[in-house]
Amino acid sequence: MTTRTNTALTTIASTMLAIACLGTLAAAQSPQLEEKLMAIKQNMAANKQKLAQYTWTETETISIKGSVKDTKTYQVQMVNGQPQKTLVNNQKASSGGGREGRLKQHVVEKKTEEFQQYGQQIGALAKQYTTPDPDRLMQAKQQGNLSIQPGQGTVSLVIKNYVKPNDQVTMTISEQTKAPASVQVNSYLNDPSDAVKINAQFAQLPDGTNHVETTTINGVSKQLTVQDQNSNYQKTM
Repeated sequence: MTTRTNTALTTIASTMLAIACLGTLAAAQSPQLEEKLMAIKQNMAANKQKLAQYTWTETETISIKGSVKDTKTYQVQMVNGQPQKTLVNNQKASSGGGREGRLKQHVVEKKTEEFQQYGQQIGALAKQYTTPDPDRLMQAKQQGNLSIQPGQGTVSLVIKNYVKPNDQVTMTISEQTKAPASVQVNSYLNDPSDAVKINAQFAQLPDGTNHVETTTINGVSKQLTVQDQNSNYQKTM
């Protein structure tokens, strides 16, 4: 998963949080709702500007059947409104030495290429869910596909049929901090048997800037997992 996806997750979190605050008023299909959506866009822009004041470290780990195959470390900063990543370190799993090790490494590299293509596919799918789209969210509410569920100190927003039929997006928000705590997505690629699960955990910096702390994309059928962890945020301005 790219840093752009992480940033988009942060902004969609703000979008869904604002819609949650509408409560029962969200049923009104009036100019008031349109005004609220405009306010949501402004809030997203404000958080993006705050995030642009920071650089941070992103660690991406790719695992197949629970075995770590590759770990990359990036230095990330926002440039012209978009995240820019610089590779700092790349640690690939070793298959050992000798002829047998080289043969195994060749097989691993071929498989890795296949899995990388699959990883790109599920990453592209994830972007469809994490790119903020207030119009799509409002459409989901108008069609009765968005519901609010109270919890223990939290409130959850549940969206059905968001990108694909029978998919589901669930976001949990802390009632105390009014900040998103997590996002879970249950979806699939070409058919429901090729399930893809996405999980993001959120955190806030001391100045209130919202960001994605960890993101996990799980391609269930391939048993491939991509995990991103963002840390070491440093203010540059």
